[in-house]
Amino acid sequence: MTAMLVDSHCHLDFPEFAADLDGVVARAGEAGIGMMLTIGTHLSKWRGVRAVAGRFANVYCTVGVHPHEAGTEGQGDAARLIALAGNDAKVIGIGETGLDFYYDKSPRDAQATSFRSHIAAARELGLPLIVHARDADADCAAILHEEYANGPFTGVMHCFSSGRQLAIDALRIGFFISLSGIATFKGAAELQAIVPDIPADRLLVETDAPFLAPVPLRGKRNEPAFVAHTAAAVAKLRGVEAAALAAQTTNNFFRLFTRADRALATSPSTSS
Repeated sequence: MTAMLVDSHCHLDFPEFAADLDGVVARAGEAGIGMMLTIGTHLSKWRGVRAVAGRFANVYCTVGVHPHEAGTEGQGDAARLIALAGNDAKVIGIGETGLDFYYDKSPRDAQATSFRSHIAAARELGLPLIVHARDADADCAAILHEEYANGPFTGVMHCFSSGRQLAIDALRIGFFISLSGIATFKGAAELQAIVPDIPADRLLVETDAPFLAPVPLRGKRNEPAFVAHTAAAVAKLRGVEAAALAAQTTNNFFRLFTRADRALATSPSTSS
């Protein structure tokens, strides 16, 4: 049997999948992807995210506002996030949230305020926080550590492509690190040097689909099935067998996302 993988971060509600969603989920199963987590980026579009999760037994979702949207949909407090996530078994995380100073699509103070509100919701509900950080390593680490001092919370640095210090800072408060197709790119030497040093029990893999398709599929629309390529590349960088990496990251996912029911994961395909 092929070891099961989980795509810990994708965007199945995005329009790129609208005409082909059943096929996307079916191909994921055929590739051994037993579960997918589709991520909220707008509260105004959250019903669509929740509808996708409701349509497939092995798809869960999160609720959150991406830092790009913080200027228009950012949360000044945790109330709305808590209301949407609190009693819904399909909602297993808060985010994605965080800081993006590369594109600066929202004012930085709005990003920070919304980030802190998401942290408050994650802390209140005991759900993992999904953090996006781009060109904001020091600010992101500072907020995480300040807020952690106010009360612990769990989470994951998603699509990690930051510097080593942010990985250290996140790991120090118990966070997980999730790797995407970026880890397969030729220009990602700095990230690839960090990959072997991530503790095995804190590692996840993801697609961030429809973005960032891994080598050898770079340039195509990404989809959850492709996380198998990322996992294989990460296993090679870490000097472990692909099956062992799959088993470890799958176990890690269910340790972090405790609301997810492993019994609902599809069985991996039988290898020939």
